[in-house]
Amino acid sequence: MDLIMTGIDFFQKGGPVMYVLLLCSMFVVAIAIERWMYFGSADPGRAFAQSFADCMSRGETDEAVALAKKTKGALPSLLAKGMSFTGNETVSQKTFFEVQSGIALTRFRKRLYYLNVIVTMAPLLGLLGTISGMISAFSVFNIESGQATAITGGVGEALIATAMGLCTAIIALAVHAYFTQRIDSIVSDMEQCFSLAEGMAEERE
Repeated sequence: MDLIMTGIDFFQKGGPVMYVLLLCSMFVVAIAIERWMYFGSADPGRAFAQSFADCMSRGETDEAVALAKKTKGALPSLLAKGMSFTGNETVSQKTFFEVQSGIALTRFRKRLYYLNVIVTMAPLLGLLGTISGMISAFSVFNIESGQATAITGGVGEALIATAMGLCTAIIALAVHAYFTQRIDSIVSDMEQCFSLAEGMAEERE
């Protein structure tokens, strides 16, 4: 209980900018949870791409298609639809893969831009709190008594706001880096699987 009260006291000493930073922190956590759930349902993982590539390299096309159909996720769904092309469609298989993969990647990148904004904005908000605290600290020079205490309190407010801003930015940067790395892996898997599927289509023609 004392720890909670101490935390609340420090938070209040940080000044009004702390409430904005708190909202940013909550936003980062909300994005992280939402993206985690989406990636969990839409990304089949590297194991699927490896299994699909193994089937295709052995010439087991039917098994590869069956694997894509029974696996949940964006990539398996695109492969299942793309490999069903007979060559009579108005859109080529390559065009289909390019357009649909672009749409899928856009969905994977959704809301990650906001993390970039928070990474840049949070330290600036902390700096704003620093400036506000310093102004409050050095505005007491005309007061005869209690100058040292007032100045110390203002500097403390500045340091708390700066620390909060940096912590928020670090968390947002870590979340963004994690999901960006996963997107890079998804892109690599897509390129590998699509090239194998397109090669199969060319041989069939």
